[in-house]
Amino acid sequence: MRIPLVYNLRSLRQRPATSAATVAGIALVVVTFVGMLALADGFRAAMVSTGRSDNVLVVRRGSDSELTSTVARDQASIVSAFPHVATDADGTPLITSDVYVVITRNRDVAGGSEANVPVRGVGMAAFRVRDQVRMTEGRPFERGRPEVIVGIGTALRFPGMNVGDEIELGAGRFTVVGHFEADGGAFESEIWGENEQLMGVFRGPVFQSLTFRLEDPQSFDVAKSAIEADPRLQLGVHRESAFFAGQSELLTNMLRFLAIFVTGIMAIGAVFGAINTMDTMVSARSREIALLLTLGFRPRSVMASFLMESTLLALAGGILGCLLALPLNGVTTSTTNWQSFAELSFSVNITPPVLAIGVVFAVGMGIVGGFLPARHAAKQVIAQALRKA
Repeated sequence: MRIPLVYNLRSLRQRPATSAATVAGIALVVVTFVGMLALADGFRAAMVSTGRSDNVLVVRRGSDSELTSTVARDQASIVSAFPHVATDADGTPLITSDVYVVITRNRDVAGGSEANVPVRGVGMAAFRVRDQVRMTEGRPFERGRPEVIVGIGTALRFPGMNVGDEIELGAGRFTVVGHFEADGGAFESEIWGENEQLMGVFRGPVFQSLTFRLEDPQSFDVAKSAIEADPRLQLGVHRESAFFAGQSELLTNMLRFLAIFVTGIMAIGAVFGAINTMDTMVSARSREIALLLTLGFRPRSVMASFLMESTLLALAGGILGCLLALPLNGVTTSTTNWQSFAELSFSVNITPPVLAIGVVFAVGMGIVGGFLPARHAAKQVIAQALRKA
């Protein structure tokens, strides 16, 4: 025979202070856990949304980032002539040869802390190859002019990035002529200009990567085999989406590990709090336990009843923690991408799966914290329970 759930609910209402303290402790752990998982998911989402699956990114063979890659002009010309590269109506290859460097900028006008900002020099076809890039203010840069456009993530975080401002890049000065967005991807944390202009003030006559649109989206494997087999090139070929997604793995895994490690330590405290709360409840309800056993309820029913109370407290804490974490969703923050050593702006991404994990984590704490007190309650002898009461 099972003890009715209403018994547990009435019991929890009769002890509001201890119940509230347990709920608050678990909620604090869940807020931290959900927040750190949301950071990891937000960073990964920004990197994954950076590339397109029908775009191909080419770097030097063996390079795992654009920063460590070099592509010569003659190599870029050879790749542009491959039949796998899509062309527009007038036959121009939809390919951009990119210069990629990282510069240091102050976070405020007075100096203060510094951060690494990626600068990308692109070909004029870049806006058709990466059509997720859209101007939000001003206009695109013009060919042959010292002009740049700034991603909205960088424009919001660093001074001197307004339209009309002049910024120093390498050995030259460039005018900011516009701001752009890119579906929340990593490009929003970059400064873009014409590749030939930026090549002259930074690294010299080499590119760091090539990106082109596939003529046939299903022909990636064929294009990859053809380019990598050409002895003149010595280049590695990647889907653009997979390349940027891969760059997120190191930091994403680190954030998830920290989420488990930090909240695991906090969870130990919350579990001991739940044990203390349930032990107090068991001690204060010795007469009730004796009465339940006298009425014919089996010890396992008593154990299940107290375990249910602990689980309900944890569930309430989990739900409260998720609700408290929800305002963080969409908050913009930034961190360093360890693959490129550049700062990346992204939004905290609280998704239903993250919230579900938070609730399950809370329930797990409740079950662990309530098991021993529930077992103790079930093993009480009726006579001893009545003497304690």
